[in-house]
Amino acid sequence: MISLSNKTILVTGASSGIGKETAILLSKLGARVIITARRENLLKETLSLMNKNEHLVFPCDATKEEQVKNLITQIPPIDGWLHATGKVFPMPIKFIQKKHIDDVFAVNYLSAVNFTTELLSQRKLNNHSSIIFISSISTIHSYFGGALYTSSKAALESFAKTLALELAPKKIRVNVLQPALVKTDIYQSTLEAAVSEEEMKKYESQYPLGIGEPIDIANISAFLLSDYAKWITGTFIKMDGGLSLGLNKS
Repeated sequence: MISLSNKTILVTGASSGIGKETAILLSKLGARVIITARRENLLKETLSLMNKNEHLVFPCDATKEEQVKNLITQIPPIDGWLHATGKVFPMPIKFIQKKHIDDVFAVNYLSAVNFTTELLSQRKLNNHSSIIFISSISTIHSYFGGALYTSSKAALESFAKTLALELAPKKIRVNVLQPALVKTDIYQSTLEAAVSEEEMKKYESQYPLGIGEPIDIANISAFLLSDYAKWITGTFIKMDGGLSLGLNKS
């Protein structure tokens, strides 16, 4: 069984979905977890579900450089970091404005850059640490209205590859997870706002292994954060329940 005892791990975007589920799992595997997100009330809910330990809670808007800097100043050196902050914003290209670009890229790309630069400049990443960025299968398989989301995630993936190269001398690993549809709050809001029940059933049928659960992403994250994955870096792990197996069928 994976053990994360004696490891301190930062989880950004821990108030819901993948970040929340991963924080809970990491605590069960023995890690001391630092959880952060914008909504303090939801962070407290996450904390209430975690195994008891000296966990830390820091409300923070990941798009605000000063808040990120203050957070990193207050935390101890870490052995791992899962960045699960993200925003989906469907928008046909002809309607895209600069404010939309700034908004989506601030959450999906710049937040990761801000955290990374602060962690490195303040020397808060221990050697042999592990970093995981949550991207999306949509960087491989585009969809209508997904230009902003997919391009911001593609930028994150390019950033991760360079970061993996630069941090390799310190044995710090950087990997990317590319999940398809996962049953999170975003998934539920999509159901309610944009897709009929009939259309959703048809879409779900395209997943041979079914729609993903947050725990599916959390399990792989725990592995990558553990010493079992000490020889894995610069890797992109596609997690789509078999969706892409049938995408190219005529």
